[in-house]
Amino acid sequence: MDSIDPGLTSIGEFARRSRLSPKALRLYDRLGLLRPARVDPDSGYRWYTASQLTQAELIAGLRQLGLPLAEIGPILALDGPAAAERLSRYWGDAEASHNGHRELALSLLNRLPGKETTMTTASSDATYEVGLRDLPDRQVLCLQRHLHASEMLTVGKGFLAQFRGDPAVPGLDGVAGAPFVIFYGHVSEDSDGPVEWCRPVPADQAGALAARFPELTLRTDPAHQEVFVHLPSAEEAGPQWPPVMQAMETWGAAHHRQPAGGIRQLLIWPRTSPGYGPELEFAVPLVPGEFR
Repeated sequence: MDSIDPGLTSIGEFARRSRLSPKALRLYDRLGLLRPARVDPDSGYRWYTASQLTQAELIAGLRQLGLPLAEIGPILALDGPAAAERLSRYWGDAEASHNGHRELALSLLNRLPGKETTMTTASSDATYEVGLRDLPDRQVLCLQRHLHASEMLTVGKGFLAQFRGDPAVPGLDGVAGAPFVIFYGHVSEDSDGPVEWCRPVPADQAGALAARFPELTLRTDPAHQEVFVHLPSAEEAGPQWPPVMQAMETWGAAHHRQPAGGIRQLLIWPRTSPGYGPELEFAVPLVPGEFR
């Protein structure tokens, strides 16, 4: 094997930094959307450069907007202004039925190099209030799966429905009792990623509940601090993911705090409107440490 340029990043590290899975990166390589900077001639191992992160994030965002892979290649081949115009035209057609994707489309436009045009159908003044909270040590019943994005809703509904049986499973009060899903890797239509659905349960009943649900895993979710952003509707989760994560990363950099685990989505049913769907929070556990 040849010596590796220190400026290159392994596919594993590049996947972590781009929030794409190695499986998705290999697919994008085969389709010519994101070629590695170097491929080892003997092992076939792929290497990337930090400068390729922007294109990786752009592809992931376009997929979240619903663009087929076949349409992404032509957009990437355009220069910044032309690509912005193509995306703006696509969004203009889809805006009526995809109003929640507005902020994602705008954030992608801002990443296009050399752009000179802006979308005329939408403007962005959204800000995200980033909060910090402490969560206690909890017992949680968990379901671990590798899922594509299209499978998340079905599996999540099935996981939550079993706790509403007869008798209903007791929970914890407040945010500490909200069911949540942890994303340990990239989940998209192009790649199945590792996720874990979790339901907090009272510690004094955890053993009996684990016996009642033998297909689930009982584990401890350690006490921790986490940074979070609240959204009024769970339906906004997909399109809001990139700008929300960017807001939390900016907060972390400003306060010198590092993430300690996977990205979480909490489902919260407001007590005042039980007939409506859940609200949602994005959260990321933090490495213990003082502000500096």
